[in-house]
Amino acid sequence: MRIASRAGGGLDVGVRLPVFIVDQEVPTMPFVNIKITPDGATPEKKAELIAGVTALLRDTLGKNPATTVVVIDVVETDNWGIGGETVTARRAKAP
Repeated sequence: MRIASRAGGGLDVGVRLPVFIVDQEVPTMPFVNIKITPDGATPEKKAELIAGVTALLRDTLGKNPATTVVVIDVVETDNWGIGGETVTARRAKAP
């Protein structure tokens, strides 16, 4: 790659891009993304969710646990909206 300088000269720059090799024999599915608020989301409870979802997919659809990916995103209630307001605001109004 050649990048021109203001003086009209150039600078050779080596560019390295990451290479991802996907083994076609090992599918990376299913992929499950769980979004929860932090309430009660201990590391132990999140591990239970991961194990439970993996087992559910194995038992219900015959999916291979070794290729099942589960990601848990913990979303603060200020960053989660329902009906035009944050969960924080909704909870503040709840009896």
